[in-house]
Amino acid sequence: MIRQLIVSYVLLVAVALTAFTVPVAFTLTAQLRGDTEESVRREARTMALLLADGDAASRAALTRMSAAYAAETPGTVHVLPASEAPSGGKATAHWGGGALKVTAPARRDGRTVGAVQVTYPTSDLTARLWRIWGFRAILAVGVLAVAAGLGALVARRLTRPLRQLNDMASRFGDGDLTARSPVTGPPETQRLARTLNSGAERLDILIDSQRIFVADASHQLRTPLTALRLSLDNIADGVDDAFVQEDVEQATAEVVRMSRLVNGLLVLARAEAKVTSAEALPLGDVVAERLAVWRPAAEERGVGIALEGDVDGRLPVLASPGHLDQVLDNVLSNALEVSPDGATITVRMTAGADSVVLSVLDEGPGMSDAEKARAFDRFWRGQGLTGRSGSGLGLAIVKQLVTDDGGTVALKDAPPVPASLDRGHPLGGGLCVAISLRSAAQRSGG
Repeated sequence: MIRQLIVSYVLLVAVALTAFTVPVAFTLTAQLRGDTEESVRREARTMALLLADGDAASRAALTRMSAAYAAETPGTVHVLPASEAPSGGKATAHWGGGALKVTAPARRDGRTVGAVQVTYPTSDLTARLWRIWGFRAILAVGVLAVAAGLGALVARRLTRPLRQLNDMASRFGDGDLTARSPVTGPPETQRLARTLNSGAERLDILIDSQRIFVADASHQLRTPLTALRLSLDNIADGVDDAFVQEDVEQATAEVVRMSRLVNGLLVLARAEAKVTSAEALPLGDVVAERLAVWRPAAEERGVGIALEGDVDGRLPVLASPGHLDQVLDNVLSNALEVSPDGATITVRMTAGADSVVLSVLDEGPGMSDAEKARAFDRFWRGQGLTGRSGSGLGLAIVKQLVTDDGGTVALKDAPPVPASLDRGHPLGGGLCVAISLRSAAQRSGG
């Protein structure tokens, strides 16, 4: 838009310069040519009068005048016979060949007795005309340059409110709900800025209220759920009836699932609030720490956990404190849920130019394309091989935390399980959760 305004302004000034400068230049050109021709005509007619007298004194005066004219001007004088005199008895002028030729007839007693031809070179006149046109051209270029500079200043001043609105919209689109636009510029942009700021304020309040409600509700629910689980454990310890114990175990499982759901909602509420900022963290150390926590649970299930990649290099990545731990906990929990006995969960780290990819591969049933498309939806739950279903928030939390730190997460098919290890998986390949995180090594090195 700024470029269009500058071009329009320069075009307007160019049209104005053309309308006023070009006619003046043409007028000056015509005036110079006319003055030059009139001066040469006057000299030619004067010398023709001397030629027409025919006496010795007139011829002597003509000779002296011709010599003086040739000495004082670049022109030359020639006396022509009557046969070369112009017809009609009037002087003629001819422009061409780099010279102006004016021929004036000499008449005596009503008849033409000869003619005087004055040849005046137009090189000096052409040089003067070039100076006139060149000066005006240089002046026009200077005026256009000044106009372009002024146009840029005016365009930037006029579009500054729009740029501020665009910056506010971009920040708002990136999740910064505190973004507001200054109320400046013409009345129209001021009204637009007030409208957008008001809408953003209301939306921020609504979303903040929702987050507070979810966080408060999740926090308040954790206490009664904990008390309920303790009560169910006490009941299970004091009852010998197998049917009652089975019912209590089912109720306890539902309480555990509800607790996981409440904890997931609390994590999402905190993640959406973006109360922390990304910093450089050693991915290798974080992964090693979380695997040490999860290996006992995996060994109890008969599932192995293998670590591959550049562990010694530590692989510094940009992430908010605590985000990587929650991401790994959710992904490993899902992988363990779908892994059959004797399977292996592979955690792989791969360093790229400006990112580090953390991949978690399992040997479970995998997912269809339709399931992958819905896997990051909140409260969508897959079915693990153990028969227990999750809260439906695990992958949603992973995506929220990774995205907040500027990374991406994708679900892919894991490499096929070797035939010797194939346990009849429905989809036969397992799932690969590929998490791409921003590398901190390049930023610190630059």
